[in-house]
Amino acid sequence: MPRPAQHWSTLYPKADLLRHEAAVAGALQRVCASGNYILGNEVAAFESEFAAFLGVDHAVGVANGTDAIEVILWALGIGPGSKVVVPSFAPSAVAAGVARSGAELVFADIEPDTLTLCPDALASLLRSPEGRGVKAALVVHMFGHPADWESLQLVAEEHGIELLEDCAQAHGAMYFEKITGTLGRAAAFSFYPTKNLAALGDAGAVATNDGELAERIRLIRQYGWKQRYISECAGMNSRLDEIQAAVLRVKLTSLHEGNLQRRRLGAEYDARLGSSPVVKCPTVLGGCQHVYHQYVVRSERRDALLQHLQREGIPAAIHYPVPLHLQPAFASGANREAQPESERAAAEVMSLPLHPYLAEEAVGAVCEAIERFDHAGS
Repeated sequence: MPRPAQHWSTLYPKADLLRHEAAVAGALQRVCASGNYILGNEVAAFESEFAAFLGVDHAVGVANGTDAIEVILWALGIGPGSKVVVPSFAPSAVAAGVARSGAELVFADIEPDTLTLCPDALASLLRSPEGRGVKAALVVHMFGHPADWESLQLVAEEHGIELLEDCAQAHGAMYFEKITGTLGRAAAFSFYPTKNLAALGDAGAVATNDGELAERIRLIRQYGWKQRYISECAGMNSRLDEIQAAVLRVKLTSLHEGNLQRRRLGAEYDARLGSSPVVKCPTVLGGCQHVYHQYVVRSERRDALLQHLQREGIPAAIHYPVPLHLQPAFASGANREAQPESERAAAEVMSLPLHPYLAEEAVGAVCEAIERFDHAGS
């Protein structure tokens, strides 16, 4: 069977840059001509525009999404001597941000359908000895699907902990009538080049309605400076630069359109693969809008299926192969006993190609390849 290489000749994120090429070139020229390259007009404008997109009072640009997690925890006074809960099935960047704050990681299991933090698992953890000292839980909206925020919030309120959002994969996703990034006291965003809203390098932001928290984050991101060269508090260098802010301003204007196309392609996959005996399509809970940062299926024959697709030239991938509680870097984290749903997900998930510039014919080629795998009995 010939490989459908023509479908993958321009992959995301390069396709996204080509879509915005003229406007991005103009934005870069504007920054270079300004002579102001750090925390200038472009950053201020992007912060205002992104806050308006979300409907929050404040967006504070930082260098990347991992820093966004760290500065939120610093600003809340959560560090050494505190514990922070993270879902065990999540990107390692999430755990890295918590670890760098000095707080101790505590792992909790996920919901099998949405792959997001399980409210029952969080409640069980907080009632256990490992729950002593937990100050916050970081809720990751995995792959673009919102977590069950209402149920998690009830648990958090019962135990008096802060519930924070990681929206790195969920730009524009909706939880009932609310956009992700507005559900908790603060939310971390990444604009890594593969994200739905993508910079040309590393970039991130924190969103919040808490003015005092936003001001502390602004101090922390630049050495604790309120006045130049005078540190009011401990800080770091985590500044969103002008070039990335200018690029993000361009791409923000088409984020909603891109998310709509992601949902259309996701629906096409659902229609073609909904009855497949080989894969299980992603779940979308009622009241939620998925933005398909990744279109993630599950298969008990995942590894063989992945090899089959790659042999046919299809760029499928695994996000993420090892749950956090089993990774060597986080071996000192609390609650490292078995997390069965996280471990099962890590063994079964596979991301199929999906981005706003992917043709429906490419979706069809993927589905046909999966059908051939099934018929071959591989």
